Order: sequence, then structure tokens, then C-alpha cells
Amino acid sequence: MEHVDAVVVGSGFGGSVAAYRLAEAGLSVVVLERGRAYAPGQFPRGPAQLGRAFWDPAEGLYGMFDIWSFSDCDSVVASGLGGGSLIYANVMLRKDEDWFVHEQALPGGGYESWPVTRADLDPHYDAVERMIGVSPYPLNRPGFDDTLKTAAMRDAAAELGLDWRLPPLAVSFAPSPGAQPCQGAPLADAAYGNLHGVPRRTCRLCGECDIGCNDGAKNSLDHTYLSAARHHGADLRTLHEVRRIRPRLGGGYDVEYVEHIPRADEDGDARPRATGPHTISCDRLVLAAGTYGTSYLLLKNRAAFPGLSGTLGTRLCGNGDMLAFLLRATDRSRTRPIRASRGPVITSAIRLDDGADGRGAYIEDGGYPEFLDYLIEGADMGPGRITRFLLRRLRNVVTHDTNLSAEMADLIGRGELSGTSLPLLGMGRDVPDGRLRLRDGRLDVDWTAESSEDYYERLRAIMRRIGDVLGAKYADSPPWWRRRIMTVHPLGGAPMGRHPGEGVCDAYGEVFGFPGLYVADGAALPGPVGANPSLTIAALADRMSTRILESRASVASPLVGVESAKADGAEVWSTEVRNTGVMSTEVMSTGVTSAGIGAVESSAVPSTASSVEAGAQALPVGTTVTRAAAAPRTAETAGSPAGPEQAAAPGDRPLATGDRSPAAGPVDEPSVFDGRTSLWFVEEMRGLLMHGAFVPGRARPPAAEGTAGGFPIAFRLTITIDDVDRFLTEPEHEARAEGWVEADACGGRRPIARGSFNLFVPGETAGQRRMCYRLHFWDADGRPRTLAGRKEIQPGAPTRLWLDTSTLHARLLEGHVEEDGDEDAVVVAAGTLRILPADLVRMLTTFRTAGPDGAAAVARFCRFFLGELWEVYGPG
Repeated sequence: MEHVDAVVVGSGFGGSVAAYRLAEAGLSVVVLERGRAYAPGQFPRGPAQLGRAFWDPAEGLYGMFDIWSFSDCDSVVASGLGGGSLIYANVMLRKDEDWFVHEQALPGGGYESWPVTRADLDPHYDAVERMIGVSPYPLNRPGFDDTLKTAAMRDAAAELGLDWRLPPLAVSFAPSPGAQPCQGAPLADAAYGNLHGVPRRTCRLCGECDIGCNDGAKNSLDHTYLSAARHHGADLRTLHEVRRIRPRLGGGYDVEYVEHIPRADEDGDARPRATGPHTISCDRLVLAAGTYGTSYLLLKNRAAFPGLSGTLGTRLCGNGDMLAFLLRATDRSRTRPIRASRGPVITSAIRLDDGADGRGAYIEDGGYPEFLDYLIEGADMGPGRITRFLLRRLRNVVTHDTNLSAEMADLIGRGELSGTSLPLLGMGRDVPDGRLRLRDGRLDVDWTAESSEDYYERLRAIMRRIGDVLGAKYADSPPWWRRRIMTVHPLGGAPMGRHPGEGVCDAYGEVFGFPGLYVADGAALPGPVGANPSLTIAALADRMSTRILESRASVASPLVGVESAKADGAEVWSTEVRNTGVMSTEVMSTGVTSAGIGAVESSAVPSTASSVEAGAQALPVGTTVTRAAAAPRTAETAGSPAGPEQAAAPGDRPLATGDRSPAAGPVDEPSVFDGRTSLWFVEEMRGLLMHGAFVPGRARPPAAEGTAGGFPIAFRLTITIDDVDRFLTEPEHEARAEGWVEADACGGRRPIARGSFNLFVPGETAGQRRMCYRLHFWDADGRPRTLAGRKEIQPGAPTRLWLDTSTLHARLLEGHVEEDGDEDAVVVAAGTLRILPADLVRMLTTFRTAGPDGAAAVARFCRFFLGELWEVYGPG
């Protein structure tokens, strides 16, 4: 099973910050994001694209808008690399100091209490603002000073005596820090680069922030934190949706996921496809799948987490969100239309006072893309304009007037409605008394606007007054006609608190009773932020990350002399490595030595939650490992938040909904196998494959003829022997291979759908041995591929040992090819991969066992491995 220091589920404001901070500190980090990556220029715009821009994998939709509709509220959240930052309106306001309330009573009973303060978060607010890059809208600069909606909000606030301000925005208005703002200028990349590799430009004031910025002017998380995380080694995996989570015996967590494979021709067969379920284990699991996603995962997998706080699902709110419209608004002079489509979506904010109940709010100007002006004008066309056009057209026929220009101009209109409509966005301190729960396996919400009625009425009244100043007609959004809440900021569900009776997690996001499990998104908030919540979520994640890294120091000493611990009769061992400067490798539990491998010494010791592979931490010397009782398993299959899980299997093909491979095995297979000992280790190799390289006896793709170029390729495999005794007895010596293959020619890093590894199988000549690798995966375009390779262990001088065991002769094949199909397979590319000495040293640190008598299993494996090498390279 693949294992890393930290798995981060989701890539929004919590997940991206955690991924960067942990990767920067040297931890191995994998980010599992269910959505796609969107480079500038890839966000949907045309009707055909926008029609498929929604998230519902069961219907073959993999877009970035995920729309939820519950009995009394609706929500829009994001799906994509960068999470909500892809479609939010860029505002980065801090939570007001007075809004960090302590035991504030709620109308329906209970209380809202924040276990953190503004002082706790201020240094982390600073860090996030620096990393993302924020600045107010440059209203006083040429090219920006004619943004009438901003000036109109300023003037209305002045007349009403309200507190107006230009909030910090995560938008690049200038090509570099300190430069003059200008529109459409090239942006320089940060020192950590940009994961998309696509040029960015400064803001063009097109109002398209909420549907994805195709200029890259938004400083969204993919351009900032996630690019930096990748620079520091984080593995960002898109279209990877987590379905199940569970604690591991002895510490850490298993994460089960599927990889969605959108069809290349999305106008054709829309049946969903996915590979998996795959499983990855980790020492630390950071849940950052958004308020709904994280709450759903915890609710769905609750049986695997006994003792989880009863507050799970509570404290839900919509951050006081309210949308309204001012129709036919003008500036204070009543002469100029406002044109809400010019500028970023939000440019300014009005801060309302807290009132007697302390529930203050913000009102912000809104905007929309300019192309929506046509839809607004179409809705305003009405029967009068159409009738007038038809009558004038009839007159023209009678009078033989063939010029229709004036009639068409009158039909289209003067853009009065689109040019004078101003959306207003309200948010603030509503009452966090909603509850999330499961109903028939689906996420449901029990929440109404009733207890927050006074807050909403006050907000609407002030919006009306702003409209009066601007000579506009006030209009509620359609959902409010039925008193339905429409929110883009759902918060709560796994709230933080001072103890399990008050929250699911503590003030640092760590779940009570489950060390190493963290909540790092809006689900952790015990009430509304009041302001736009993105900055506060990111600051809390930064604070959480600091605590994680500080706590590493207490578990940083090598494991030496620790007694083995048992869980349900099973014993878990590992070989932990420390540098001694001795030019040999000594496996102390077996007494077997091998010359020629440098500077490491291994001792068979029990594995711990934080002793996993090179670079990971171990418990202090002399510490006795205590094992938690095995968590109860549930036979219930975890599903997508939108409905029942689409079944998938770890076979060599993607599965359509409803399919399941009989080879998939039980979904609740424990990490420690009864009665047998398993062993695993991690291997990394890298090399170069040549396009269309000729391999005797193999077919070549016609398109590759004469191609001279090559491309780098690498893989990272977790080789798992499920039963050591059986592995050593059977002649195939076959083990599972899980992990990833990375090559630009295949679309970057691709997870292995099914892989196998054979150790020392007989070759074609006497005395020859082979190590065989067969890795099935899908490239970024959904095409099946196989990486097949072998290390040729040839009889000869012992000096050949390193070359033979470190060189993999590999071929990239079209399709998912079994061994007996190699001769007829189309070869895409061929070449060699090698393991470097540093990688070998790391590999030796990753050996782990699970089950009874792990040290003896390691000894038997080592005797077999070294014995086979002696047979090939030994004298005689």
C-alpha cells in the first residue's frame, strides 16, 4: 500500500495552505482533489462548455460548479484544483475582533463559542496575505477611476452615514509589486513557478471572477499555494475523489479513493468511468474537502471512528449570505448608468454596525460577466418591444421600406436594464443552528432562515435605502421569495471547540480522540465569519500547520530498542534506518550482511504512526508503542455526497457505474491480515523513453516512425507482499505494485490502476533471473497504457550486480497488456529507468511488515533475496 507522511483531501483554502506548509517542511504530501485543473484560458465560456461545467460524475459531468439543493436552502460550491478560489469573488477580509464570540447564546438554545481569538490569527492572516498577494481596488488610478458601481456605493454610503471601504482583493492589478496598475499586462511568475505553465495577465475588469479567470489575474490557490506546494514536492492528484477514510491499527489513516476518467468525447457516451478503489495510507490526514465534503466523509465513515464527538453535523450556517438586486440604478447625479459588468465582481464593501444583538454584516457591490448583459436585455425585451417591432415591420412591408436598422436597434434596446442593474451581496453573523445529517445515504440539511429573520430583515432594509439613494428599484433574489437561503459560504458541520462536548476538533483543527486527523476547511468553523470567510479559513489552516510542524519535534528521535506491540494478536514491525557512516548495510534482526551499499544501518523495530519511511519521524528512544484497539468496520459502502457510490474495482479497466470486478475483494479488508505476515517497501526509479524506439519482435505505432525525441519518465511504487510465506514458496514470487507513473507524454503523474511485481523469476537462459514490472494506468486523455519492464539478472562477474539490479529495461505499450500479449502490443516508447544510490538508501528505510513475527518475515525475505543473488553471481 502506498504510504506518505500526509494526505490532504481537497485543495481549497484549507487544503492548499496545509499542503504547502507541510511540503515546504520536507514531509511527503499527496493532495487528492476530485475536480480538474484549470489553466488560464480553459475555463468554460460558450454555451456548449457552460452546459457541462457542473459536477455530477454519476451523469458524466466533471465541471467546477457543484450545486446543492436542500429542503430550505441552496448552495453553490466549487470542484477543481484550487477549490473555491476558482469561483470566489477575491475578497480577503479579516474576521472582526468582536466577532470571535465566547459562549454567545443562540435563539434556539445552545451557544456560539470560538476557541481562538483575533490575536491568535493575526500573524497567520499576515502570512496568508503575503503569500496570496492582496491589494485594494485602485479606484484612484487612471483606467480604474471610472468604475461607476464602486463610486455609487461610496456615494450612497456617504449619504447614509455608513462605513464604506475598499477591501483587500486577491487580484493582480499591477504586473509586479509596486508597479502602476494597468489592464492586460503580462504578470511575472513567482520564484516557485506556476504549475500550469501558462502566461498570466493583469485584471481586464471583465467581471468574470465567479466563472473562472481566463487571464490568470486572480491570485487563486493554483497560482499561489498549490504551485508553491508542488515546487516543494507535493503530489497534486486531480480527479481523485475520496470515498472512505478509516484509522489504521497502530496509528495513521487509510484513505480510499477513485480516479475519475472523463471521456475524451464528452458529447458521446456519457457513462461515468473511474478506476479503483485505490488506497493510500498516511500518518496525518487533513480533511479539506469543503464544508459539505468533509462533513459528509465524517458522517458516512462515522462507524470507523468510535467516540467521535456528538457535535458532528452541527453549527451549520450560511455566513449570512443574501443576494439582492438594484434595478435601473444610476449614480447620485442620476445621469450615468452603473455598468456592474465593469470591474472585478466585488470592488467595495459597506460595514454595518453590530446592533443590539451583535450580529453585524457587510454589503458588497456585485458584478457579472459582460456577456450576461445580453441575457438580461433579453429578459427585459417584453411583449411591448416585440409588438412594436412587428408593427413597424408590417408598415415597412406596406411602404416598401427595406431598411430594418432602426427597427432592430429599437428591438435590442439601449441596454438600460443591463447597464443599470447592480447586484448587492450581503453577508454577516447569521445564527449557526443548522444541522447536517445523512438521509438514505445522502447528505441532508435541517436549517431555515427563521432564527435569523431579524438579521436578514435588517440587511434587506439597508439594501433598500442604498437603492433609494441610487434611484433604483429593490428586488430580492428569487429564492428569497420562498424564504429559502442561497449561500456560497456554507460553514460548520465539524466545529472546533474546547472539548468533545463542544466541538469535533480542537482550536488547531485536530479531531478529539484521533491524533493526526485534522479538519482544515469551513466545516471546522463554529459559527459565521461574518466577513468573506476565505482568509479566515486559510489563516486557521496556517495555524494548524504550524502546530503540526512544531509537534514533530517530540517524535523526532530514531526508533531503537522499542518493544514490539500487538493489536488483536498481530505484531507490526519495521526496519528503521539511521546513518552510521559505515560502508555496509547490516540487518540486525537476521545477521545477514551485504557489501557495497553505503552508510546505513537497519534494526528490526516496531512501526509507529510516525515512523513510516525516509524523512518520517519516530518515537523517542526507549518509548513503548501503545496500540489502539481496532476500529469497528462497517459494511456500508461510502458514496458520493450527491448519492450512492459508483462502484469501481482495482482491475485493469475503468468501471462504469454499476460494474464491479469480482477480483476487487472485500471493501473492508483490514490493514493487518489474520494469520499471515505481509511486507511492503517503496521503490523509485527514473529514466528516459524514446518515442517509437524499435524493440525486436514488437510492433511500432505508424505515427512514431522516424521520431527521434524522447521524454523523461519516473515511477514511485509501493511493493506489497500480502503473505510472505506464500510469496517465497510460489515460483512466480508475485507482489502487488501500487503508486504512480509520471511522464509529460502521459499527462503528468498518473495513478496505477493495477500493477504487479515479480522477483527473481527464471529467465530464458540457464541461471538467468528477472525482476518483472507490469503497471497498468490511464493517461490524461483517458487512453489505457502499460509500462512493462524487467531487470535482467545475468550470470557473470559480481561487478555486474549493481548494474543489473538497478537498471530496468522498459516499454510503454498501448492498452492494458498482459504478459502473453507483449509480442503483439503496439510500443509507444522504449528505454531504460534506473534507481540511484540515494533512492536505494531511501528504499531500504521503507521496509515494513504487518502480522505475526515480523522480524522473522524480514529475515526470511532477506535470506531469499541474497540467496538468489549468490546463485547468480557467486563462485562456481
